[in-house]
Amino acid sequence: MISRTAATLLFSTLAMQLNAAPLDEKKIQFIGPIPTYNSIKPNNTAYQSKIIESLLPSLQKQTKALTIFGNDLKWQRMADVDTLTMAGIQVLKFNFAANRFIQGKLSLNGIKKAQVFLNGELLSGKESYDIHATTGDHQLIIVAEQVDNWHVVKIDYTPNSEHDSIALHNNKPFSLSAKQLFDAPTISAIGLSPNGRFYITTERHYSDNSGNTPITETVLKDRNNKIIYRFDGVTADSITWRSDSKQLAYMQEQQLKVLNLENLTTNPITSALEGASGFEYFNDDTLIFSWSKRPSDSKSLVKHYQGLEDRWSYARTNSQIYLLDIRSGLINGLTEGNLSHYLQDHDAQRNTILVSRNPQDYQAPPHRLTELIEININDGKKIPIGAYRTFNQAQYTSDGLYVIAGPDFANGLGRVLPKGTLANNYDGQLYWLDRQGKNAKALSKTFDPAIGNMTVLKSDDVILYVSDKDTKQLYLFDESKSRFKHIKTNLDVVEDFAITHTNHADILVKGTLASAPQQLKRISLKNNNAKQLWNSKELAYQHTSIASLEEFNFTNRSGVEITGRVYLPHNLDKTKKYPALVYYYGGTSPVSRAFTGRYPFNLWAANGYVVYVLQPTGATGFGQAFSAKHVNAWGEYTAQDIIDGTKAFTQAYSFVDPKRMGNLGASYGGFMTMLLATKTDIFSASIAHAGISNITSYWGQGWWGFSYSGEASKNSFPWNNPTLYSQHSPVFHADKVQTPLLLIHGDADTNVPPGESHNMYTALKLLGKDVELIEYKGANHQILARDRRFQWWDTMLAYFDMHLKNQPQWWQHIYQK
Repeated sequence: MISRTAATLLFSTLAMQLNAAPLDEKKIQFIGPIPTYNSIKPNNTAYQSKIIESLLPSLQKQTKALTIFGNDLKWQRMADVDTLTMAGIQVLKFNFAANRFIQGKLSLNGIKKAQVFLNGELLSGKESYDIHATTGDHQLIIVAEQVDNWHVVKIDYTPNSEHDSIALHNNKPFSLSAKQLFDAPTISAIGLSPNGRFYITTERHYSDNSGNTPITETVLKDRNNKIIYRFDGVTADSITWRSDSKQLAYMQEQQLKVLNLENLTTNPITSALEGASGFEYFNDDTLIFSWSKRPSDSKSLVKHYQGLEDRWSYARTNSQIYLLDIRSGLINGLTEGNLSHYLQDHDAQRNTILVSRNPQDYQAPPHRLTELIEININDGKKIPIGAYRTFNQAQYTSDGLYVIAGPDFANGLGRVLPKGTLANNYDGQLYWLDRQGKNAKALSKTFDPAIGNMTVLKSDDVILYVSDKDTKQLYLFDESKSRFKHIKTNLDVVEDFAITHTNHADILVKGTLASAPQQLKRISLKNNNAKQLWNSKELAYQHTSIASLEEFNFTNRSGVEITGRVYLPHNLDKTKKYPALVYYYGGTSPVSRAFTGRYPFNLWAANGYVVYVLQPTGATGFGQAFSAKHVNAWGEYTAQDIIDGTKAFTQAYSFVDPKRMGNLGASYGGFMTMLLATKTDIFSASIAHAGISNITSYWGQGWWGFSYSGEASKNSFPWNNPTLYSQHSPVFHADKVQTPLLLIHGDADTNVPPGESHNMYTALKLLGKDVELIEYKGANHQILARDRRFQWWDTMLAYFDMHLKNQPQWWQHIYQK
């Protein structure tokens, strides 16, 4: 025990530390007075708050000066302000760093009226304001509207506890923030004219003012990046080009319009076409498109299911293919019937279209059948090409068809697996097929990347979009040489691409690197050279520190290399011990190297975590033998890879604290998190988002549970393989869980129903385990809206801070106010 005197001294010292302290005026910037055009001041108008709000973005910029109504104003130090009073409004601004979640109070002394913004958000208060800030760098702006004497103005900060200190600075670079990642400008859609002379982009960003609504702009530019035309309420991916590049068509407010590029005039073609989409030029005078009809709302007291697909909200929507004459506006149906038809390709010279449809057929996995049909438009004759269990896409060639499908296509024509091994048909392969469907060739047997989709060129060469390990890449399939060639985009993740129709095709491509934000490039296939047209880094990340990246691979127990990567925090001190987060998916796809996304690895590193992302057994993009291990495994190999990889990671990185390891995953990765909690205690905290706890209930209730299980549990059902469905389900082993577990789910999730998290939550609560459940109201399988996204990101980091940093304050602030 300590003495009364020592205790009194300790309390007095702590109380002194928590007293209000003036902030260093040398590190606070000042600008003012803000000039107005005439004698009317903002505080004399009815729109005072809006006036300040509109000025805020300019104040937030890291610039040395500001130009207002032709007047140049320079930022100066608050310490150098030597005046009693001044007209108009003045602004104070400072940056501060927090090395953990902090709480405190900001007091404005000598400022009678002000608006205070923390990271662009208006704080409530009058003379004092509550400050809550997460780990990282922050910006605080004070717009002073009434100051009688600047000589007495002081800005004080009072921490709530000894942990809540802040450090003012003007250092660059600044740490990466959640707002940057979500709000920064991105190119959301692109288009390229057939002759390559023009391209279209839709640029999107968010702001505090717009909230969950993105601010978008779609523009048409020439080769010199000069804006030729602006589209209102239209996205680049909904615009289609005529083959001569002199005209384009688009939907605007459900009305079809054409734009003439020679004189930039627009002409409406039709009245509202609700449900119409996918417009393409069939020829110079005709458009082909899909038109969907939803059934009228039923007022029936019951719903009689007509099949497993009827669980889908859109299952009874009927989609057919139509032709539209541009000059007259007349529309003609090309397909009809109870089954929806989907356009795969069209050939105006032969007057044919290639369509697919899905009759109800559950006889074999993946319990879905696709019929491929060619239709002659002249007489409506339908020529069946084939019916396939595994099918993704088909397009015409000069003498047949290219098809993308799984290894089992055409009686296993694409397989390169030992006899008896079940293929993973999510591992897309390329085939050639004659137009009668009788002869087929497997073209990608020696090509390990998983093929997602394709674009066929005039030469019969093909541009392929593939998963190549943990990257998304473009490859050219040279038809004459039957050879695959990598297209050098110098991007880790190609997000989208568009291609010219010229003999030497150019490609417009957008994408990111793991440690660099989005870029837009133009690439020449002739010489494989890339020209950068746009870069988000220059717009939103100029002064930002981004985590450094290292590759980390290990060899698993089967002798197979498991790839991974490690994100390191800024200003890493290798003499210290850091908490770490391990992320994986574990399902049939690798975790891509995208710069940002739903799970922001660079942001986690900015918050002081070493982040290890690995690609365990079963993922596509690493070859058929690797992906086939996903079938009928349900974590059997994946869990061991994650456990062994984590141990190898902590041994290789001595500055990682093995006693402060967190793990998380989503969907199948959420299943893996729950399963790992029943198998190992190497993690100190775990998060499962939208995870599967009971394979049987997911199989029977998830919208796509039966079809996904057709691959993941191929030929296995609860009645013929109950061991798989029970013993691989985490809830059946809930009594083995020792790790604190956070379950996150959208309460409107149709892919993995929220009951999957409720299963595990119920079990762990009854067992007295440390478990939390957070549901997002109205959210489906993903958290998309801006406000929810920020809260969700905060929730995950706050949970790990509580368990891995012994810092519960952030979690308590969110959930225990």
